[in-house]
Amino acid sequence: MGLEIDFLSVGDSEKSGDAIALRWGNLDGPRGEQMVVIVDGGFADDGQALVDHLATHYNTARADIVIATHPDQDHVNGLKVVLNSIAVGQLCMHRPWNRSNEVLLAKTSGFNATTWSQKFAKNFEAASELEAIANQKGIEIIEPWAGASTPDGVLTILSPTEAYYQQLLGEITKQQSSLAALLGQLTGAAGTAVNKAAEKLVPEDWLAETLTDWGETSPQNNTSVICLLQYDGHTALLTADAGMPALEMAADTLEQMGLAPGKLDFVQVPHHGSRRNVGPTVLDRILGPKGQTQRIGTAFVSASPKAEKHPAKKVTNAFLRRGYPVHGADGEHKRHHHKAPPRGGYSTSTPHAMHSQVEDDEG
Repeated sequence: MGLEIDFLSVGDSEKSGDAIALRWGNLDGPRGEQMVVIVDGGFADDGQALVDHLATHYNTARADIVIATHPDQDHVNGLKVVLNSIAVGQLCMHRPWNRSNEVLLAKTSGFNATTWSQKFAKNFEAASELEAIANQKGIEIIEPWAGASTPDGVLTILSPTEAYYQQLLGEITKQQSSLAALLGQLTGAAGTAVNKAAEKLVPEDWLAETLTDWGETSPQNNTSVICLLQYDGHTALLTADAGMPALEMAADTLEQMGLAPGKLDFVQVPHHGSRRNVGPTVLDRILGPKGQTQRIGTAFVSASPKAEKHPAKKVTNAFLRRGYPVHGADGEHKRHHHKAPPRGGYSTSTPHAMHSQVEDDEG
């Protein structure tokens, strides 16, 4: 009886994404004694890689559950390939067009509203196409709200709650329905280039931490489904692109469940290691205080090896200070496992070391 979580390498340029396969149960036994789950699918090419991975390493062409954590193309597009290629028992995804007249109107027009940003429109269009494939295939769709879990209780949704999602959806539609917001986004993109050119480095060590609680990610990222896995005394947290408000809610639930800081065995670094998604306060609540010199658990960041900003060095340092050294994809598939059978072709991964110089911006 065991658990294994596979992070496929996503992206070969600046763009990163998430494509995760996992299973638990009698991993040496028949398929009926295992639960197979896919969490996000990366880009289109990554969807086929997931299908191949399940065939090669899980010996199956069926996923019991597929979870689309949020409607970003680097998480959703590959899932369209998965749904079209293998049998799927259940699709877990949010359907904002059922909760917002503005989104429903945009959906009926093919998400071509002139006051919406192109990136946002394409993200929601991809999610809509995923829903259409599931409906065509007769795959059950459920919306993943905090508190839901698999029948065996191994996988539990920690965030978002239905009320929080509705709040975030209001923020999203307010932003996207305003032409001024769109112009502001374009201005902000130009400003990012200026900041990047002016970026400087500052020193850090085991005691000095420059990561702050001031970072802020998008409302859409905060809609991310945060999952907790508990199997045979082993715990793992999958965070997708969640930001600090969503992670704080997840921390509340972890505390209510009796999981004190530092009790996780494995944790996914949110949003490919962005400095906007985590801060010292929420890391202290989930991982424990800084100053740990021994490894407590393992962290993983899904980032393209060619991505310059991800993962941020101050983020990997912050996890390491709390006893969670961060392993990256580095262009390879990586596996985290607990009491799982050996797998040929895989070797021990080397985590990020403590960086003595880190970025001094809020990127």
